[in-house]
Amino acid sequence: MYAVIETGGKQYRVQEGDVLRVEKLNVADGAAVKFDKVLLVANDSNLNVGKPYVEGAIVEATVEKQGKNKKVIAYKFKRKIDYRNKKGHRQPYTQVKIEKIVG
Repeated sequence: MYAVIETGGKQYRVQEGDVLRVEKLNVADGAAVKFDKVLLVANDSNLNVGKPYVEGAIVEATVEKQGKNKKVIAYKFKRKIDYRNKKGHRQPYTQVKIEKIVG
């Protein structure tokens, strides 16, 4: 059984037991979180597609940790005029473990 959920403006295909990193959620470590924006639920025999979301479908997960991704460097350079601009960015994330798919 798997589902497609939407969170943080992105879509993820998840199964029970999966560990994934999503955009930062304001939830403490070890807390339970429910994703109710479920776009698709599929098991062995049938496929349930929402318009846009599946009615009554919920994906339950627990928060494992909060963190930041590796640094991404944005570097601007213009030759001959001594212009260099270097910026770094670390995107925050929340790592969750999928516990149960209901629907």
